[in-house]
Amino acid sequence: MSTLVIDIRPARTSDASAIADAHDEAWRYAYRGIIPGRELERMILRRGAAWWESAITRGSRILVLVAGDDVAGYASYGKNRAGILPVKGEIYELYVRPHFQGIGLGRKLFEACRSELATRGVDGLAVWALTDNDAACDFYRAVGGTAAARGSESFGGVTLDKIAFTWA
Repeated sequence: MSTLVIDIRPARTSDASAIADAHDEAWRYAYRGIIPGRELERMILRRGAAWWESAITRGSRILVLVAGDDVAGYASYGKNRAGILPVKGEIYELYVRPHFQGIGLGRKLFEACRSELATRGVDGLAVWALTDNDAACDFYRAVGGTAAARGSESFGGVTLDKIAFTWA
């Protein structure tokens, strides 16, 4: 019997290509049929390895979820960007590759981001999700999120509703 080692750590520039692959796979899985196809493809193409390497080099806060030798997911986080929410932190993105979903790894990544923010003295947390992304909304409810605000975002001429979940 072999053991799969799971680790969550800050992203390194050497992770850029693997993060781009995880982003590509997770976004296609999460948003196909929600975000118009052409716009989704454009968004994915913009986030290639060079984009991720630049983000890491600039000091963006990005954690990677490593399962064995694979980057199974990633999350980016920082200060809350929406002044309407009464929390100071935000997870901007949290994605896990489809074949690593459903076994608690997303929860571990979420808790790691939450811990990192708390360590930096950032109280409270928000996450935005498209309301049509049932899996994401169900996940954030399952980890204790409370619906706190609604908004919308346009993708290639289509406006989609989104919801903010918060944690105190």
